[in-house]
Amino acid sequence: MSEDAQDVVLIVEDEPSILMILSTYLADKGYRVLQAKDSKQAFDILATKPHLDLMITDYRLPDGVTGVMIAEPAVKLRPELKVIFISGYPQEIAESGSPIAKRAPILAKPFDLDHLKELVDKQLA
Repeated sequence: MSEDAQDVVLIVEDEPSILMILSTYLADKGYRVLQAKDSKQAFDILATKPHLDLMITDYRLPDGVTGVMIAEPAVKLRPELKVIFISGYPQEIAESGSPIAKRAPILAKPFDLDHLKELVDKQLA
């Protein structure tokens, strides 16, 4: 199967156990998963991977960076890129004033993995 035959999902999450759980779950569901533990890795992937369908990003990341700070330039660079925010502080995303936060789904932690898959499927439909 070619790389482009699968939907490619970038997960940006600084908590290693959550990153592993989400990555394993989505890979088991047939997605090609790329991982970033911080904004630097996320931007490196965004700059070097020609094919990405969806980014799932935590809101609070190291060094004062937010998922919105990654998603906004990512979507400007790749208008077709879909985004899902995950956070233990979902209200902060909604209150960020970001246009992308108004249209992207926000999933509050903790969440059910099957609910995440439903959102992923909906975004990629």
